[in-house]
Amino acid sequence: MKKINLLIITLLVSRLAHAQLSPTENYIYSKTYLSDPTQPNVKTSETVQYFDGLGRPKQVVNVKASPSGKDVITHIEYDAFGRQTKDYLPVPQSSTGNGAIVPNPLGNASSIYGAEKIYSEKVLEKSPLDRIQQQIQVGNDWTNKPVQFDYDANITGEVIKYTTTTTWENNATKSSIEYRGNYEAEQLYKNTITDEDGNKTIKFKNGKGQVLLVRKVLNATENADTYYVYNEYNQLAWVIPPLLSKKKTWDLADQQALAYEYRYDTRSRLVEKKLPGKGWEHMVYDKADRLVFTQDELMRAQNKWLFSKYDTFGRVIMTGIVGGTYRSDMQNMIANNLIVEIRNPQGFTKNGMLIQYTNNHFPYLETVLSVNYYDTYPSYNFNPPFPTSIQGESVLTDNPSISGGKSTKSFSVMSLVKNIEDDNWTKNYTYYDIKGRVIGNHSINYLGGYTRTESKLDFTGVVQNTITKHKRLNTDTEKVITEVFTYDSQNRLLKQTHKVDNNPEEILAQNTYNELSQLQTKKVGGVNPSSPLQTIDYKYNIRGWMTKVNDPSNLNGKLFGYEMKYYNPINTLFAHPQYNGNITEIDWKTSNDNMLKRYSYSYDSLNRLSFGHYSEPNSTIPQEDHFGETVEYDLNGNITHLYRNSKNPNGLAMQIDNLTYTYLGNRLTKVADATQNSYGYSGTGNPIDYDNNGNMTSHPDKGINNIRYNFLNLPSELKINASGKSIAIKYLQYIYRADGVKVSKKYTQMIGEVETNYLDGFQYDNNDVSNALDPSPTLKFIPTSEGYFDFVKNKYIYNYTDHLGNVRLSYFSSGSGVEVLEENNYYPFGLKHEGYNILNGNPSYKYKYNGKELQETGMYDYGARFYMPDLGRWGVIDPRSQYTHETYSYVWNNPITFNDPTGMEGKEGVCPPDCPEGVTAIKILPNKEKEAVIEEVVFTGKAKSNDSGPGSLAMAALLVSQADSPVPGPADIVAAVMLIGAGAWWTYDQFTPPSAGYTTIADPGIGQRNLKTEDTAEDDTDVNGVKVPKEGKPDARTEPKDLQENLAIEEAKSGQGDTIMSGKLKDPKYNDYTKMKHTHDHGDGTKTEVHYDINNKTGTRSGFKIKDGTNAKSRGHHYP
Repeated sequence: MKKINLLIITLLVSRLAHAQLSPTENYIYSKTYLSDPTQPNVKTSETVQYFDGLGRPKQVVNVKASPSGKDVITHIEYDAFGRQTKDYLPVPQSSTGNGAIVPNPLGNASSIYGAEKIYSEKVLEKSPLDRIQQQIQVGNDWTNKPVQFDYDANITGEVIKYTTTTTWENNATKSSIEYRGNYEAEQLYKNTITDEDGNKTIKFKNGKGQVLLVRKVLNATENADTYYVYNEYNQLAWVIPPLLSKKKTWDLADQQALAYEYRYDTRSRLVEKKLPGKGWEHMVYDKADRLVFTQDELMRAQNKWLFSKYDTFGRVIMTGIVGGTYRSDMQNMIANNLIVEIRNPQGFTKNGMLIQYTNNHFPYLETVLSVNYYDTYPSYNFNPPFPTSIQGESVLTDNPSISGGKSTKSFSVMSLVKNIEDDNWTKNYTYYDIKGRVIGNHSINYLGGYTRTESKLDFTGVVQNTITKHKRLNTDTEKVITEVFTYDSQNRLLKQTHKVDNNPEEILAQNTYNELSQLQTKKVGGVNPSSPLQTIDYKYNIRGWMTKVNDPSNLNGKLFGYEMKYYNPINTLFAHPQYNGNITEIDWKTSNDNMLKRYSYSYDSLNRLSFGHYSEPNSTIPQEDHFGETVEYDLNGNITHLYRNSKNPNGLAMQIDNLTYTYLGNRLTKVADATQNSYGYSGTGNPIDYDNNGNMTSHPDKGINNIRYNFLNLPSELKINASGKSIAIKYLQYIYRADGVKVSKKYTQMIGEVETNYLDGFQYDNNDVSNALDPSPTLKFIPTSEGYFDFVKNKYIYNYTDHLGNVRLSYFSSGSGVEVLEENNYYPFGLKHEGYNILNGNPSYKYKYNGKELQETGMYDYGARFYMPDLGRWGVIDPRSQYTHETYSYVWNNPITFNDPTGMEGKEGVCPPDCPEGVTAIKILPNKEKEAVIEEVVFTGKAKSNDSGPGSLAMAALLVSQADSPVPGPADIVAAVMLIGAGAWWTYDQFTPPSAGYTTIADPGIGQRNLKTEDTAEDDTDVNGVKVPKEGKPDARTEPKDLQENLAIEEAKSGQGDTIMSGKLKDPKYNDYTKMKHTHDHGDGTKTEVHYDINNKTGTRSGFKIKDGTNAKSRGHHYP
């Protein structure tokens, strides 16, 4: 206790001389060094947090934090009940007070924000519960557009009642579902959230806090209802999506096509799951609850399993494929074992590679796919020379006597990754500096060449420069790429340069920022800082949402500009104002034709795009809906009809698509086009086939006869019938590494075979006439932050991209000026406009929509899946379907707001470059516990907790209110501060958390949105914020993490609780045991649930486990 107080006092006293603080005020002063303090021109980040007489923070001063060196103040105030109901945006001052408190912190607000309202406001319930009733966002336009929160109980007939009967089958639960009519009135909690545009989401919960129904109101007569059904042991057994719940009862075919089903073993581990339209997936665990075997339906047909082996510390050291039969047999084989292998230089050889580990557990391996080495670098004859230093920094070795007592122990040092389709390997090495930071990587590719990166880091780990050396083959001439980064005093990127071999250094970007640290201007390209190829201007609204890139109404010599409108569309006949973040209108113009073009968008109550209306408002001849797209959906989000227009040769709008989609569940089985027009989607309604994993295996309308997939459900081979189709190839083959990275593509066409190699960003192909007889691909380009470098033309090509990452216009320096290489404009769902943007572009550079590579089949490769822009859907089930509730639909059918960076989950589009946060905002990294990790905190000590709610972060006395306790979180975070929910926090390995930036989490400020469950949940909650099962350890803990959980366990140990199972499942484990459950009420509306076992013969109580998700106070919420 004394030690903690001394640390705090030392911190305050030692900092007094470094800033002009206000000695008559209570404060905490924090100083973070951004550069080496022993060197000249030290860069620091300084923050002073001032408190009132009650110990509540009242003002946060970020000293000289604005780009012009002014103080940035965050004002904090309270209502008459001591509640912080207003969250103010940070206000840059007109000067710096060097940390002194500012008597009128809002005095300079008008010069920054104009007449806008600069605070968000919470209207709280007039009761001790302080429940939020309204959330009103910043900005005048949101004053009368609150988010509304209503609390009620259900009425009779409002919610269907489903129950389960659970039996034991193959050592796993099997829960049959039964329709039991409806819940009687007032049996469920009913919470309604109405967003700024009147869209309603209603959650119904039972007394246990379990979500039973999430209802999204589509219109006055129809809802999209998702039901969650739990078995007798409070495990989520079923999720019933809207299209199925509408039926109330259903047959087996509908159930298999549409329902989510989960089964568990005796240790509450997820062992079987069934996703809609996909066969059963199976999981097997070792004694430590680690996932060892997984199997999908296709592997099951082959009696194969994917495996993972671990080292003593639980790190994955090997993955591969092994033969095996039923899940129960595999589980019995390893149930009492720890699947651990240890390093062995002699090892064993598999797939042409020496694996330097033992192979004691299930040694008859069919294939080894990857190998990971930790602690010490293994000896291989192909190892590159070990670097003693990288850019002047000593490299950490695995020998402490060489590295001053430090070593690479606990670090990942090398990995081997096999190609799936052949036995070639990629060998990856990682090098660290003495501080344990990654400063180098060396990757030997599967062809024998390499890519080596060397980074120079500053005092805080920010990259100063990077050198990349590359060869496709080991005999090739080495390419050297040099990148240099320059930052200001607060580490905002000012300048980035790029150099290829001995070419002149190119300036990729020169950034300037406004006083809120938003990117204001970016100068792009050129070798002279005063003569960029383009100057790009950015504008934002009061919410920090980007509104303009240049000005499309007045390009003023620029090549491209576009404007996004949210609540202020011009064409209100087709676009209605939206206040919840949906984009209602986009204007754009290019210098090619200097014609303003516009899309006006409309959405339904589920935020799905209804239509995009195209117009050219300044055209002398009206151009209405020439490239319009209209979409209709079913309740699951599957497109049922799509109507698409284009421009005919006479310049008039013509319908090119009138598509009707036919489904089996969520699987698209046929598309019929009533127009019979060859433009857009062309087809005659041929049947589309799938395998048992839900992968599309044929699409005759596209000329695709067959698609074969590897175990990652990535296409390895396509057989194509090019007769009468636009695809002029016959055969398409892909090669992937076992980690899913594409390394090769080959296809045959009339002139021969074309091959593309993808090697660490360096892309090769032989796709040109001069190389038609040469089978060796040549280096074509490497991407840069602003486009790519064309090795053939020896030129930098720059891309204008929009908020979704779509490549809109490409240009380069022609010597005498700037020349446009290519222009791309897209329908809302991604199909490229045709007929007017006819520049040839670069045939080797095919990255277009969302910045993804267009394939020869007309699909886009997103990494995990291929997307069909003509149909607006994927050909493979979402790998994260249980969390996203999407199977084949694209980004929740809102492709104007969202994109999908990897093909695995939709993300909100960002403005280039990633909408920089305000200076007082802190970057957050979500972990699996839905907690936000504040980065760049480097202190030492023990873990402490504080659960006293908002405003408590600065109360130093509360730091020791609880005993030391373990804190869950990312394994690679050694020291960090976390925000949990609305204000509770944890600290890792430190006694005194720095105060800087705490209030900005509650008030995200410009460019950063409120922390929401769906934003931060990584692997445990679905799109509705409901916790769903995942592979791995069960959702229960044996150790309490706070006082309330400790009390819950002590009460359970005393015998409190109710019986929930006593031999009912015929599980041998429970022949002599009764399974119990005790719920501890915190007294504040939250609860902790403890499960335990009682030995029926001895009365001994054991197996105490805290069920995660029952203590709602420490969990994130949809809204603050």
